[in-house]
Amino acid sequence: MASDEIEVPKDVRPFMLEGAEETNLGQKNGAIRQFRYGNLHIREYEDKYLVHMDEVDPRNDPLGHLIHDAPEFLIGMASAYLGGKKIASEVYKRQKNKPFALIGSVAAGFAASIAAGYIGYSLVKKIKDF
Repeated sequence: MASDEIEVPKDVRPFMLEGAEETNLGQKNGAIRQFRYGNLHIREYEDKYLVHMDEVDPRNDPLGHLIHDAPEFLIGMASAYLGGKKIASEVYKRQKNKPFALIGSVAAGFAASIAAGYIGYSLVKKIKDF
């Protein structure tokens, strides 16, 4: 969680923990690189490190990490899927006898999935950071 992060200026500690592994797992939030050392998540910026503890290491349990540490992604993906599916289905039902009904319903579903996913992600992120 961002609110639990500790900032370590590079002029205080310019070296990375021995054994920390560079990773692509996690939100970079503008960081140059990020590392994991067990449940410790370290983001490196030009002048500092931001460090926080995750409940679950995503390298060992990706789903557990999404549930406990990043539920906004899980809810965003579910919202995108359900919202897109519902809108695509409704559009197709109403236009199935028209030319290009399938293309129109897929396009509407895609747009709805982007909107629903973003809304789901944003709401959970705000609740989580509250």
